Amino acid sequence: MIGKEQIAGVYRKIQDEICLGLEAIDGTAAFEEEQWNRIGGGGGRSRIIQNGNILEKGGVNFSEVYGKLPEQIKKSFGVTEDDFFATGVSIVIHPNHPLVPIIHMNIRYFELNDEIRWFGGGIDLTPHYVDVEDAIYFHTHLKAVCDSFSNDFYLHFKSWADDYFFIRHRKETRGIGGIFYDRLTEEKAGIHMDDIFAFSVALGRLFVPLYGELVNRHRHKPYSDQQKQWQFLRRSRYVEFNLVYDAGTRFGLETDGRTESILMSMPPQANWAYNYLPETNSDEAKTLSLLRKGIDWL
Repeated sequence: MIGKEQIAGVYRKIQDEICLGLEAIDGTAAFEEEQWNRIGGGGGRSRIIQNGNILEKGGVNFSEVYGKLPEQIKKSFGVTEDDFFATGVSIVIHPNHPLVPIIHMNIRYFELNDEIRWFGGGIDLTPHYVDVEDAIYFHTHLKAVCDSFSNDFYLHFKSWADDYFFIRHRKETRGIGGIFYDRLTEEKAGIHMDDIFAFSVALGRLFVPLYGELVNRHRHKPYSDQQKQWQFLRRSRYVEFNLVYDAGTRFGLETDGRTESILMSMPPQANWAYNYLPETNSDEAKTLSLLRKGIDWL
């Protein structure tokens, strides 16, 4: 199997490719990079884009960390080994336009030893207003990538995403889902580990053309102040999920990762309104009706 250093090298290159692609999509803003070192081993490159033409705030982070696994993480993973290695790319983009969706992607690799190692990742879309045609486009392309490696991947990983990206205290999904997988090994995937790695790379390289199409569909449409206020409310749900449920956020904070990099997923502004209820039959009400598990977008 390809080694962990090679995996990290490819992920590092994917970070470069995605940053260049997003800069081209935005047209004016550029990423700022901050390199950081982790106490205990490893480090990464945090790249942030802000106040762009369409990208209000976004992060494309690469990390390659190693060292001693904290006891709470060992218990969570059900392992006794001490030394770990983890590498990955994590992306969250918050647009300034309420008709352009938030997007998240993560591809990652984790290793304890030659026998205990796995891949994880996924991509999901969080529209402020659910557009059915966008949802069909998004899921069609995810299915195509999944099917090129296994006919079982898409339905399994889509269901996993529906369950994972669920805000339990709100009883609604974070968005229209996508795909999600974790601790994926040869035994679980039914394909070789090198092919699982190739799948994660294919997913990473899908990001720019997929999101670029969705941005360009809506970036020039007019919007109202009411729609902007709704965007701020939907962003608050994104914050709630990431701080309460997101496993990557917890892992990063509990392994002494860099706080600024971990919390780059937070939007620049989010609002909370007490017991806000949209008008019946409004676009906002329609969106809420579609934030549920199990929708077949294809």
